[in-house]
Amino acid sequence: MRTASSPDVEEPGGLTWAIIRQDGNGSRYRVSRYATRQEAERVCEAFQARGYGPLYVIEKVDRQQAP
Repeated sequence: MRTASSPDVEEPGGLTWAIIRQDGNGSRYRVSRYATRQEAERVCEAFQARGYGPLYVIEKVDRQQAP
């Protein structure tokens, strides 16, 4: 069981994991945010399964910088 102190979850209900899309020119865009890294990884894998295209990565969102 994960707790709020787990490295994968910052706080209950928080969307602390982001999927970032990076195109061939190096431009980066936040695509979506998730509460757990596991959920973000699942969605990121689905994006990448579509075949050749942009790179998708997962990053932890800094609460100080998040909108």
